[in-house]
Amino acid sequence: MRIEKTTVSKLKNTDFNNLKFGEVFTDHMFVCDYEDGKWNDPRIVPYKAIQIDPSANVFHYGQAVFEGMKAYKDKSGKIWLFRPTENYRRISISSERLAMPVLSENIFLPALNELLSLDKEWVKPGIGNSLYVRPFIFGSQHCIAASPSKKYKFMIILSPVQSYYSSPIRVLVAEKYSRATNGGVGYAKAAGNYGAQFYPTRLAQEEGYDQIIWTDSKNHEFLEEAGTMNIFIRIEDTLITAPTTDTILDGITRKSIIKLAKDNNINVEVRPISINEIVKAHSSGKLKEIFGSGTAVLVSEISGFGYKGKNYDLKSIKNSYSSTLKSILTKIQYNLTTDPYGWRSEVSAVKV
Repeated sequence: MRIEKTTVSKLKNTDFNNLKFGEVFTDHMFVCDYEDGKWNDPRIVPYKAIQIDPSANVFHYGQAVFEGMKAYKDKSGKIWLFRPTENYRRISISSERLAMPVLSENIFLPALNELLSLDKEWVKPGIGNSLYVRPFIFGSQHCIAASPSKKYKFMIILSPVQSYYSSPIRVLVAEKYSRATNGGVGYAKAAGNYGAQFYPTRLAQEEGYDQIIWTDSKNHEFLEEAGTMNIFIRIEDTLITAPTTDTILDGITRKSIIKLAKDNNINVEVRPISINEIVKAHSSGKLKEIFGSGTAVLVSEISGFGYKGKNYDLKSIKNSYSSTLKSILTKIQYNLTTDPYGWRSEVSAVKV
């Protein structure tokens, strides 16, 4: 791996107390190119703009996938990733679905370790502080023929962040627009999935909501996920979440929450759940919590939802499942407790 260090760091000029999510980036980035059937020239270089031809495949046919990860620093200065092999597995699945070459794990994991080791001072300790890690792949061939690209670029960029949501959020249940359809790419972290969400989300925000909870595209009857989160519903003492399908992202935080809940004697049901069931539970007083999970938000309390022109408020409760599970998960991520699952991975330079 070729490494070119920056001559002037941006670190001293960065205000870590006033970060806007995803707008500040570290000193370096990782780059690797795919050409002639193989990945070539893995390198770390100073963070900078890249030059790309207007005819590049990604602009015209949308071959682009990405991952979202976070790095955490503990009290002793060690840096940790959370379940990075799961991110590698998912970017591989996403790549395959978009007819893109699968990246070697022998590139992905060493690249993460080298880049994070080089920019380790950008990772600040303390609960809520982290370094957002964005690996992504896109078609870079200069050609506007409607076919898969023959060239690709894999990159990793890093961004220091704080909490995504600072308070509980309100969501609108989708009745018209859909995030994904059966047989589509909803289970992949394809860039286009998110681009297609922005317009209906903007409409929801104009009504005073923060996010949309997506429903199935056929009848808009069953809950699927939100724009940046998988969704959990607590009815009495049972935690319910939708099963992953080809329309729902297999969230790494989601599967971690399910495991933690089961191991802490919380009854978990992974099954389809309709919006009518949720409305009925709210009316009867049995709906206790709704919360989302994801890399960016970790665990985010939902204070209410809108459906068919009516608002349904939820009161915060003591010893909520969301706060309990968030606390357990956070302690694992920041190396504040033991990790019986082997989810935590220490970052260390492994030059290749």
